[in-house]
Amino acid sequence: MTKIDRHSNRRILFLQGPPSGFWRQLARQFRFQGAETFRVALCAGDLLYWPSLGTKLYLGKLRDWSEWLRSFLVRHQITDIVYYGDRQPYHRAAADVARSLNISAFAVEFGYLRPGWLTLERGGMGLYSHFPNDPETISSAAADLDSSANDGGAYAHHWVHEMFHEIVFNVTVWLYSPIFRNYDPDRYYDTFTEYFSGAWRLLKKRKLARNHAAVETLCRSRKWPYVIYPLQLQSDWQIRANSPFRDQRQALKQVIGSFAEQAPSDMRLLVKLHPLDPGIIDWSAEASRIARDFGLADRVLFLDGGDLKVLIEHSSGVILINSTVGLQALQLGCPVKTLGIAVYDVPRLTHQGPLDAFWTDPEPVDAALCRDFVKLLAAAIQVPGSFYNRGGRDAAAAEIVDRVLNNRVNEPNAFVTPPPRLPKAIELGVVVD
Repeated sequence: MTKIDRHSNRRILFLQGPPSGFWRQLARQFRFQGAETFRVALCAGDLLYWPSLGTKLYLGKLRDWSEWLRSFLVRHQITDIVYYGDRQPYHRAAADVARSLNISAFAVEFGYLRPGWLTLERGGMGLYSHFPNDPETISSAAADLDSSANDGGAYAHHWVHEMFHEIVFNVTVWLYSPIFRNYDPDRYYDTFTEYFSGAWRLLKKRKLARNHAAVETLCRSRKWPYVIYPLQLQSDWQIRANSPFRDQRQALKQVIGSFAEQAPSDMRLLVKLHPLDPGIIDWSAEASRIARDFGLADRVLFLDGGDLKVLIEHSSGVILINSTVGLQALQLGCPVKTLGIAVYDVPRLTHQGPLDAFWTDPEPVDAALCRDFVKLLAAAIQVPGSFYNRGGRDAAAAEIVDRVLNNRVNEPNAFVTPPPRLPKAIELGVVVD
């Protein structure tokens, strides 16, 4: 292949990427298009998936990172920064430094339209997303778009691949921590506590499978109406950075308290565990304790497993903080109430009224707006592909490079600045750093 030089003025800096070979492949694609690439490694895990003599190591402290990075960006005349995980502390600082120098910063993450999609946004996601939350703007921008929401289905990967590489990455970080002793990943849990607990949870799950199957059967029998509350991972940055909660127990107590006061007497609340929860917190016990405190021991059910799509289809609604389950529910026409900042929290899509009203009078999903929303989401900030599926890596790398080099990130250009979710953040009491 002959290298293309029409983007020789672009100088791309890669910070931390996903634990896979995708970052290396993405950089190679940028270079093929004529751009120059640079890389900074913060820990040994970064080097494992992309060993290169040209990599610059940062061995300093997190508090000195912004100053060091600013000097690096100016010295190498960087035009663009790419990172995975926009709320990771090094990347939060990088976004601020990039903004002050008028350098483009791009966040790459797992997709909203799972499986087989990735997210590519200017600056960040959640509160920092530039995706519109005005129904008219969304419908207008989506009017001439073709539906491509099924394009990523071929790039799905099994969760085992993701988990394996996460473990390999974090074990490598631990093994070489004496060299990168100042590295601060700001993990919610200690690595090995999380992994050992997760293994123990899988063993217990097998023993409890019959009980959970019985709960699922009851829900699907339509014996009584129920609302689903899907838990997220306690360590999820979407909770820590894009919601007013610092602990899911706070949200759980709020939801069950509202349920006790306002839900019809025949309704049930189904609390569903996240499939990758490590089991450090016994969420079944926590939900039961809170339910007993409100006198609802027989009306709050707990489920670990089950067919989520079928459960949503049989439910009266879904309440969540900001999980991607919300988007799945909207596409199924199921009413949704968010408690945090979510890209899909849009008037006429989600319930905009108070939580107390949701139990008896949830706002319906505007099906036409939902179709427009998904079309625009797919075209503007979603990329068909995967970090772990080989064909998905090829497809995603080509599309991300094309959007970045041709200034098509967050296009069609119907997006406002600053991000429109700031008023909602202030209303919820979310801390904006």
